[in-house]
Amino acid sequence: MGRQTFAWFTQPPAVGDPRLSKAAGFLERNVVALAKTLDHAARADETARRRGLLQKLDPRAKCVGIFAWILAAAATSRLAVVGTIFALAVALAVLSAVPVRTSLGRVWTGVLVFTGSIALPALFLTPGAPVCRIPLLEWNVTAPGLLAATRLVGRAETTATLAALLVLTTPWTHLLKALRTLRVPKTAVVILGMTHRYLFLLLGLARDYFEARRSRQVGRLDNAQRRHAATATAGVLLGRSLALSDEVFMAMRARGFRGEVHLLQDARFRTRDGLALAAFVAVAALGLL
Repeated sequence: MGRQTFAWFTQPPAVGDPRLSKAAGFLERNVVALAKTLDHAARADETARRRGLLQKLDPRAKCVGIFAWILAAAATSRLAVVGTIFALAVALAVLSAVPVRTSLGRVWTGVLVFTGSIALPALFLTPGAPVCRIPLLEWNVTAPGLLAATRLVGRAETTATLAALLVLTTPWTHLLKALRTLRVPKTAVVILGMTHRYLFLLLGLARDYFEARRSRQVGRLDNAQRRHAATATAGVLLGRSLALSDEVFMAMRARGFRGEVHLLQDARFRTRDGLALAAFVAVAALGLL
């Protein structure tokens, strides 16, 4: 692999980079997108191993505390409570050395687009006093509709932020171990662990496949050839995933895996973990009351 090819993996270009333009080609853009995804996952793992506030807490305390905040944000009907929990979550992210703009920004954008599209009709269809009128369309935005849409988006943003904060500040194996300690069913934990590992395995396979095609390509592909390359890649990945799933399962069973998560050093529940858990539960109780 040459120096220029290696740069596609070690330094994925940012949005707006010339290598992401149409002139870069279909295969190049796919290689860059896959490399950026793997790079983002590696950065998330590095964040979980930093010496931040949440990283120092026991994973069981974090799971129970953040789940309590998620329950409070989802159950309350007061925007002030949702806003307070969201502000506390952002403050915890800053104190835990979590990149707010890059890591949480992706979460906020995705949730806003998805939830906003669901909440948009409520602005106009909910009966009530009109607040403003959309130009050209002559649609009235009602006060109850605006309140309902804001509440829905606020809840979604807050709960997604809390879930992302838990994942970004806890190594994946420690999180799975904490879930088993809290009596989450073994089947659910195994599905989460295998799905997490298998997603990145498929991403790596797709990246290698696109890179192999790009290294053998001469000239640019037309639209028909791009569609053919995409469908061929999907077929190859499906076939390899089915074969690898059997091999991985047999290898794990041969090494004694029975669904339980084992760590080299189990976490210890200390006094500060109990205090942090009490603070989480107190905030959640205040929000519910």
